[in-house]
Amino acid sequence: MELNLKNPIAFIDLETTGINIAADRIVEISILKIHTNGKEESFTYKINPTIPIPPSSSEIHGITDDMVKDCQTFKEIGKNIAKILEGCDLAGYNSNKFDFPLLAEEFIRADVDFDMKKRKFVDVQVIFHKMEQRTLSAAYKFYCDKDLEGAHSAEADIKATYEVLKAQLSKYQDLQNDIAFLNEFSSQNKNVDFAGRIIYDENGIEVFNFGKYKGQSIDEVLEKDPGYYSWILNGDFPLFTKKVMTEIRLRKMTNK
Repeated sequence: MELNLKNPIAFIDLETTGINIAADRIVEISILKIHTNGKEESFTYKINPTIPIPPSSSEIHGITDDMVKDCQTFKEIGKNIAKILEGCDLAGYNSNKFDFPLLAEEFIRADVDFDMKKRKFVDVQVIFHKMEQRTLSAAYKFYCDKDLEGAHSAEADIKATYEVLKAQLSKYQDLQNDIAFLNEFSSQNKNVDFAGRIIYDENGIEVFNFGKYKGQSIDEVLEKDPGYYSWILNGDFPLFTKKVMTEIRLRKMTNK
């Protein structure tokens, strides 16, 4: 089954220096862009992360410091990536928790104005886990009856993810071939930031999803404990989380 698209959709997979969204960096990005007419474009870039790649990470994706030392940094290539993704909804595998938050961090560090909030996000892993509970290799075997050759290569993983999503749409009648529906279905929480530190409650109010103020309104916390904002800004939180906090604080100040 082919995707029913109102906008182009870009499947994204990252290979990175590690799994810390706030501290780690991209070493390879693959993008499979599907246009509304079904045309496919593929882009893969190795990136100099500007920090060492731990051997434990190289063992997984096979990318070493020597392989990327002469590559462009994300700051140098970020605008080109943003141009490729212009007007696209985004999809991936475990992407809502990892790829998209880390990509947002890289855009902020590179001073690239890429508004992630305007996108719809489809996480194929969430759909898979809600339906079957397995890994990407197992999903590829289950849905496509193929063995995943070159697993943990960004390009191989992202092509498999695209094929799995199409097979999921064919298999499950409950899934609508509509990106807005898939965006909602593949979201675990109604996150305000990508890391899920701030979420919307059942009334659409922004609340903390961690720490001593978990479940409490951001506006109320900023009113009674204004120092909490500074603590977050100076803490080891993702840049996108800090950006969202600043936007909420500025909105509160403006509305006073």
